[in-house]
Amino acid sequence: MNWDTIEGKWTQFKGKVRAKWGKLTDDDVDAIGGRKDQLLGKLQERYGYKKDQAEREIDSWLEEDKDR
Repeated sequence: MNWDTIEGKWTQFKGKVRAKWGKLTDDDVDAIGGRKDQLLGKLQERYGYKKDQAEREIDSWLEEDKDR
């Protein structure tokens, strides 16, 4: 799955994002609005990830979701 799909269907993916990263608030998820760079920033902020770690987390999540 590519990020364009997620961005276009963000309302459907919001619950999946919250399930994966429980430290993100509803306000965080709304502010992200489907933008990958915003998700990267929020993961760094809430989890203390470095940028490359946040990118790996997102890529791993995309792979997991693709398999479902």
